[in-house]
Amino acid sequence: MKQIEKDTIIGDILDADPTTAQYFFEMGMHCLGCPASRGESVAEACEVHGVDVEEILEKLNAHISK
Repeated sequence: MKQIEKDTIIGDILDADPTTAQYFFEMGMHCLGCPASRGESVAEACEVHGVDVEEILEKLNAHISK
């Protein structure tokens, strides 16, 4: 995965790099196994969980660039 964006689907991120799950857990998203959460975009999940989308994108993209 080259770059994670607001509209990137969480399931696609987890499939490409399962170690990104920690960042979703940190934002309070503990239901990563359920089909609904895997089908959400990063922006949708951030809206539901009250998290700054730019902050999580920065963390995720820094992580996958390692």
